[in-house]
Amino acid sequence: MKILFKLFVKNYEETSDPAVRNQYGKFSGIFGIISNAVLFLVKLILGIITSSISITADAINNLCDAGSSIITIFGFKIAGKPADAKHPYGHARMEYVSGLIVSCLITAIGFDLLIGSIEKIINPTETNFTVLTVVILALSLAIKLFQGLVYRSAGKAINSTSLIASSTDSINDVISTSVVIIGAIVGLTTDIMLDGWLGCAVALFVVYSGIKLIIETSDPLLGAAPDEELVKKLSEKILSYDGVIGIHDLVVHNYGFGRCFASVHAEVPASTNVMISHDTIDNIEFDVLEKMNIHLVIHLDPVETDNPKIDELKAVVNTILQSKHPDITMHDFRVVFGDTHTNLIFDANLPFDYETEDDYFCSEITKEIRKVDPTYNTVITVDRNYMNSRRKN
Repeated sequence: MKILFKLFVKNYEETSDPAVRNQYGKFSGIFGIISNAVLFLVKLILGIITSSISITADAINNLCDAGSSIITIFGFKIAGKPADAKHPYGHARMEYVSGLIVSCLITAIGFDLLIGSIEKIINPTETNFTVLTVVILALSLAIKLFQGLVYRSAGKAINSTSLIASSTDSINDVISTSVVIIGAIVGLTTDIMLDGWLGCAVALFVVYSGIKLIIETSDPLLGAAPDEELVKKLSEKILSYDGVIGIHDLVVHNYGFGRCFASVHAEVPASTNVMISHDTIDNIEFDVLEKMNIHLVIHLDPVETDNPKIDELKAVVNTILQSKHPDITMHDFRVVFGDTHTNLIFDANLPFDYETEDDYFCSEITKEIRKVDPTYNTVITVDRNYMNSRRKN
């Protein structure tokens, strides 16, 4: 694969360069168009000669794959366009859109093949398989396997969901062609007519693969959770700076390759001069952009760190929250002391799998806090967690 990429992709090792990434997509697309077009013609001729619906179905599937490769090329071309007034976050998500179109096309073709195969079961016709048929199908299987490996290698090199989807489809085609070969061998050696049934099997497999790919390629467009490793690295990066004692409400938006935006609340000691804290935040935003290519915006949250009474109350509240669910965290804890009552003000981050209603949760926490001291009132803001709050050890 490296030899191929070296021959057809200029500066193939510089995968962080958008131009190189576009070349990977273009090469993969052209390779797919040529190889799938050849497979389509060969299998279509075989299908006509042998009167086999399963081989014809496999041929149409390859034609669909050639169309998918064309979509992939256009997807990479559009994704490589720079940001403009109408699309300030760039066009990189077009790569996801092209993957979704390919997935829908695969599913539609699968249903069409299923209808044709059912008709063949209802009205069977004799097939004319030969040894040459099996040999040609075996060669096509090898080509399809090689094609899948090219897509997968290119997809991993540039971290492309579109090419990974194409690779999955190619590997699925290897399985479907293997089924057709089994049918050809059975037809060649016996009088059992399996062609229509095998055509159905191929079609159902294509439909299943298409639906699975639709789900996988839709995730980035719907706003899938960010990569856990990325969240961990970004969190550790922010917390590594002196003056930052904790972070919360980290939100990461991925607009495609090289277009990652994030926002976070950073807790700093309230006793530190605000100009010093602001300078630290500016440095973090600059360094994260330069070293991680993430456009980060940080909100400054001053936190009292030298008041023993507040620290004690914070520990009490945190224990109560943890008793409800170990993944519940809190931030922005403040206390307003009064003559007749004391207000405890904080944000509670609830995990998505914690199904208790927000109002009921607040009332239960308030009851528990008032058991400690009936003069305590609570002002609780409930968040559904994008990421647990993090503190320096």
